[in-house]
Amino acid sequence: MPAAARKTTARKTEAKSKPESRARDGKVASILKAPAPADFDKKQELSAYRDMLLIRRFEEKAGQLYGMGFIGGFCHLYIGQEAVVTGMKMALRDGDQMITAYRDHGHMLAMEMSPRGVMAELTGRRGGYSRGKGGSMHMFSKEKNFYGGHGIVGAQVSLGTGLAFANRYRETKAICLTYFGDGAANQGQVYESFNMASLWKLPVVYVIENNRYAMGTSVSRSSAETDFSHRGISFKIPGMQVDGMDVRAVKSAGDMAAEWCRSGNGPIILEMLTYRYRGHSMSDPAKYRSKDEVQKMRSEHDPIEQVKARLVEKKWASEDDLKAVDKEVRDIVADAAEFAQNDAEPDTSELWTDVYLEATA
Repeated sequence: MPAAARKTTARKTEAKSKPESRARDGKVASILKAPAPADFDKKQELSAYRDMLLIRRFEEKAGQLYGMGFIGGFCHLYIGQEAVVTGMKMALRDGDQMITAYRDHGHMLAMEMSPRGVMAELTGRRGGYSRGKGGSMHMFSKEKNFYGGHGIVGAQVSLGTGLAFANRYRETKAICLTYFGDGAANQGQVYESFNMASLWKLPVVYVIENNRYAMGTSVSRSSAETDFSHRGISFKIPGMQVDGMDVRAVKSAGDMAAEWCRSGNGPIILEMLTYRYRGHSMSDPAKYRSKDEVQKMRSEHDPIEQVKARLVEKKWASEDDLKAVDKEVRDIVADAAEFAQNDAEPDTSELWTDVYLEATA
């Protein structure tokens, strides 16, 4: 073969192989295998059990108060998804932040916000975290590094990205957990945020809580790409799928993601495969799925029952011990509900507060 022909052939071969190499490299960098579930000790199992049980009992009581008319407007319950926020909180350090959408009560409790303050906000009382003006979907605590609670689908993703930008700018080493659901994953601002976060290597963990049905439409009917861990590939953001019904699996993935961000590698996506037992909101009868499907998830994958079974099997707690934990949690929730029903309503002057912020030069 003449030398010129050999060079032409070599150039064609090189040009043909490079895209394949990049594709392989991109796939390796973008699709990660979830680590093995964490090996919890007795203290961690008991802590996870109590924290998840507090969220569930709180949400059950919120549902009751809504039915009695003490809570108005929208109310989205977190029952079934408790392992996600509990496991991720276990991976955080002091100074790390959390932001989420409107299914937010569990996130607040995980960030150690007062059950009294959260419940009082649900009932629109002055002792609530937003002084009774925000309700179920709009409350926050700067002290606890919880930044909402947002009613606009996907809006919190850009805000969480902004928090991560501030962390990088200030060189704090803090990370921001930015939660959103499978429905919000199709919103445009999510991908604008992905682009910015990847471009500037921002320390943000995007936690997609895939509970399968968004506002009532199954993932298979609403999304061309149903594996949400792949959603960051075109932005060079790695992602992984995680068993969001196992708090140990969540904790392990959370540790890995937090370390990734703290090491300056930029954003990462965790798709939490989870399930909500109730409808999208209190007004949703959830007729788009069968009762058998819900019961199967409850009986085979319930996050709290999994921990309970391990505690009993390992003889780390007896049935009586766990009943005592449940009583303690129920007492806390009952106290919060009592406070929330009897606290005073906001004064009418509150209508004029928090409207404008006077900034100084």
